[in-house]
Amino acid sequence: MTQVEQDNGKEKEKEKEKEQRGVKRPIVPAAIPESVLEPIQSNFIVVIHPGSSTLRIGRAADTLPVCVPHIIARRHKQQGQPHYEDPWLHRDGLNKPESNEQRQNGLKMVDQAIWSKKMSNGARRIPAPPDQVRAYNKQMRPAVLDTNSGVKWTNTSHQPEFLVGEEALYVNPSDCYNVHWPIRRGQFNLHEGPGGSLTAVLADLETIWTYAIQKFLEIPRKDLKYYRCILLIPDIYNRQHVKELINLLLNNIGFSGVVVHQESICATFGSGLSSACVVDVGEQKTSVCCVEDGVSHRNTRLRLAYGGSDVTRCFFWLMQRSGFPYRDCQLFNRMDCLLLQQLKETFCHLDQDISGIQDHEFKVRQPDSPALLYQLRQGDEKLQAPMALFYPATFGIVGQKITSLQHRSQGDSEDPHDEHYLVATQSKQEQAAKAIAERKALAKFAGFEVESSTQNTDSAEKSHSHELELGTSQHDCLLGANDSEDLPATLMARKTTMSQFEGKALGLDKSILHSIDCCGSDETKKKMYSSILVVGGGLMFHGAQEFLQHRILNKMPPSFRRIVENVEVITRPKDMDPRLIAWKGGAVLACLDTTQELWIHQREWQRFGIRMLRERAPFVW
Repeated sequence: MTQVEQDNGKEKEKEKEKEQRGVKRPIVPAAIPESVLEPIQSNFIVVIHPGSSTLRIGRAADTLPVCVPHIIARRHKQQGQPHYEDPWLHRDGLNKPESNEQRQNGLKMVDQAIWSKKMSNGARRIPAPPDQVRAYNKQMRPAVLDTNSGVKWTNTSHQPEFLVGEEALYVNPSDCYNVHWPIRRGQFNLHEGPGGSLTAVLADLETIWTYAIQKFLEIPRKDLKYYRCILLIPDIYNRQHVKELINLLLNNIGFSGVVVHQESICATFGSGLSSACVVDVGEQKTSVCCVEDGVSHRNTRLRLAYGGSDVTRCFFWLMQRSGFPYRDCQLFNRMDCLLLQQLKETFCHLDQDISGIQDHEFKVRQPDSPALLYQLRQGDEKLQAPMALFYPATFGIVGQKITSLQHRSQGDSEDPHDEHYLVATQSKQEQAAKAIAERKALAKFAGFEVESSTQNTDSAEKSHSHELELGTSQHDCLLGANDSEDLPATLMARKTTMSQFEGKALGLDKSILHSIDCCGSDETKKKMYSSILVVGGGLMFHGAQEFLQHRILNKMPPSFRRIVENVEVITRPKDMDPRLIAWKGGAVLACLDTTQELWIHQREWQRFGIRMLRERAPFVW
């Protein structure tokens, strides 16, 4: 045995003795282990894009995801329990006394916009006489196509604990099941009714996602420890909810690793664009955000609490005004909601050249009922409904916040170095440096040589910086608790501006212009105007691309009209379905070499928790 080995052995013995005597060893900060770079196996990565009405899920190696209605039906725990169902097309704020007046005012603005724009041949649109349309529709009676519609309720005779997706959509309301949509308007569907708690929503998400993985991707749950997951989240996200979702994926569902990324950035990956103003019009919410080289500019993020389902409901209201012949249609009936969505997708458009009265027909197929054929006459309703996206007053939503911006985080007790800490330490350093610079400038101005009076200056700097530290720390503590207490004038002004702005229901075109205007430089703004990427299923109307392009061109600031060569609106990049682009971007992200450094592994999450997001999130957490 060498001398070195003997010495090492003695040191180890001493350490053991110390431990036995109860001498405490110094606490070494736990280092986050380096993630080992492994070959990318896209077949073992699951990409999950949870939407308000549709879950898109698939392996990163798949060409297209599986699309599942994001809905669950849970069997009643006790007999005689009252039936509960989350509304689909209906929402709060529609039955207020001012709602109808607001709808009428919105409709007037829509009509004015329709008549002010000429058709492509230079002619004015032909007005459709509403009385004539109403009289025709009111006398229409359905024709029976078949005594059996061929549509059946889900068979629940074996009394399953839960039903997911299509099966939940077609569960009979008279069966003993409650029906839940766990995500509404891009956020957790938290409410005071049954199934509205955070625990219940997370349990619903876990059930729907594991069911989809086992049934459609054919991956047994016990094998998920060999798989990783890419999770797409909204641009304006709730930190607490993201934390809960990662916990769900790693600890409950059992994936070995997770990467979280924002929908807008994944949309640019999926469409092959490096920079774009991403406009995501979903079923329940619309978000606008400027992305440059894989970074979402925080100041440009907007969330609008309306989407495709609001257009569907608006179309129904307009059809009722014109004597809709299917009189039994109800917003609270799931089958009728499906029919109304289908009618909107079939008939609605944004093409100014389609004018006058047209005759249509549609079929109603309800479970346990005959198949019926209705004749329907329509005028401008088909154009007015999608135009409500640009004049959201037409939706008649009163007393609800429609426009949201990215707010500051409330902080998290598990994350001591959060943005409040960073802001506090940064402001102290900046203010101390500023005070030093001012004192040096004053000393020079007074004719003193800075070098000769270094000692005095240093002591003054120390005492002044100490004062600053005390002063700012008080402000910063208040800042963490309540924004309004911080540096009162500037912050109160910012808060007032934000609250006034958020009080307005911005139309889609104005939201895009506002988002681009919040970019830092004219060069970035120019990039965004020439690449407006529309994704999601809420604006898939014939003529939408030209319509949006025309409105942006007309409303953009005159200074940019001269320098922007062309405003380009992209609605189908690479001829792909715009509803699948963000998911596709998540699959692309899974295969990038740079993603290998972003994985949050199960053991790391269990040990360090939310701090891993600050370390590994590909966006500013």
